[in-house]
Amino acid sequence: MATSDLGSDPAPYLDEGGLRDRYLIPPRTSQRWRVTGDGPPFVRLGPRRVAYRVADVEEWLAQRTYRHLAEEKATRTRLEALGAAPAE
Repeated sequence: MATSDLGSDPAPYLDEGGLRDRYLIPPRTSQRWRVTGDGPPFVRLGPRRVAYRVADVEEWLAQRTYRHLAEEKATRTRLEALGAAPAE
């Protein structure tokens, strides 16, 4: 299930393997992200099957995109001051 249409919604989805292949992440990383809550939102399709909406993954990545390290550090510092957990 690399990408597909589920129902009448034209939003493409990726299965766990598709997510790893498209974004070049190690196999255990997506599993760890689901446990810790650090990763992109996912859809539970069954007891052992999940999918990721491409739009959700892209938005999650955009929130973690910085022009330089100082910008990343400033964002993390600001979030910590507000009591929000910094994005991992």
